[in-house]
Amino acid sequence: MLLIAAAIAATDQLTKWLVMFYLQREESYVVISSFFNMVRWTNTGAAWGILQDRNFVLTVISVITILALYLFRHSFQFNRMLGRLALSMIAGGIVGNLIDRVRLGHVVDFLDFHVGRHHWPAFNVADAAICVGVALYILDSWRAEHETAGKTEQTETPTQD
Repeated sequence: MLLIAAAIAATDQLTKWLVMFYLQREESYVVISSFFNMVRWTNTGAAWGILQDRNFVLTVISVITILALYLFRHSFQFNRMLGRLALSMIAGGIVGNLIDRVRLGHVVDFLDFHVGRHHWPAFNVADAAICVGVALYILDSWRAEHETAGKTEQTETPTQD
């Protein structure tokens, strides 16, 4: 699963490099009118701009999170394929954004979806991997819990009064 995390981080960095090569800072390019733009925005915060201008704090949190994922990997759903995939996506996304924070002092966001004037906050491949990874991990945890509950119900024998 290390390969998946590395592929996500590499894809994230490649796409950010392409955006930085072809677009000027804060430039926007319409891909699908009134729906999707490619942009080049910098984000010194976390998702949705929270903790703005706290790059050092977010860098430390990222490093601690990667270490925790590694050290406690056996405590997670790492024995299940979907759980391993989810954690690999999360780790790859964290590493992708961490590289930006260390190298640039901010994260490059470039995917800008919107409906009319209502914009979703711009994001990148790393952000998408983290969000999808978290969703998959929650789904896998829910499935594991229900499978365990189903097995418990099957092993219980009804009592006769």
